[in-house]
Amino acid sequence: MSVRARTGCVVVGGSTVGWWSVALDLVVFDNDGVLVDSERLANGVLAEVLTEMGAPTTVEESIDRYMGGTMVRVRQLVLADGVVLPDDFDDVYHRRVFAAFERELTPVPGVLDVLDALEARSVATCVASSGTHERIALAHRVTGLTGRFEGRVFSAEDVPHGKPAPDLFLRAAAGCGVDPSACVVVEDSPLGVEAARAAGMRVLGFAAMTPATRLGHADAVFTTMVELPGLLAALR
Repeated sequence: MSVRARTGCVVVGGSTVGWWSVALDLVVFDNDGVLVDSERLANGVLAEVLTEMGAPTTVEESIDRYMGGTMVRVRQLVLADGVVLPDDFDDVYHRRVFAAFERELTPVPGVLDVLDALEARSVATCVASSGTHERIALAHRVTGLTGRFEGRVFSAEDVPHGKPAPDLFLRAAAGCGVDPSACVVVEDSPLGVEAARAAGMRVLGFAAMTPATRLGHADAVFTTMVELPGLLAALR
């Protein structure tokens, strides 16, 4: 579905883009790959650790198979292939990925401008991520996002079932006091888009790294953050 409607305008990152005249109730951001440019870093580490632990995996395979899911889901999929990961798998992965974040993590290009513009328009935002609270906090500290979502950060740790189940997005909506039908989710993974749909929310697919065809069940798909305000305007 292609969304092109525009209402009003605002300057984001030096470009004039569409905006809305009435604020949306809540914009729910995924974290990895949407707020912080972490997906290739994290999947590189995951592929490395899985390979070392008996489940040979390339970065591309990790992105295709595991992106957007929890570590529990990774274990389940690897087990289905006949490989039992050791008890320290999660610890080894998180230690290495946290070190990589400290060295290299940056915000997704253009997202800080978008957040500034949303805040200026008093549009409510939150984070709903498959990552742990520890991982989210570290990523936000390194990229300067700490404090942007105070009290509005939700992790798969908070719910019984991670994406593609709707639990996390429903928890985020409830935590912010918003009806799911009044939420718009920004996601970069097929699992996340599926979860948003299951939660009864509208969803925009960010295809900066994920092929757009894999996000085709979103309400709209975009590839740069400068496009996001216009798409939100069209969905209001």
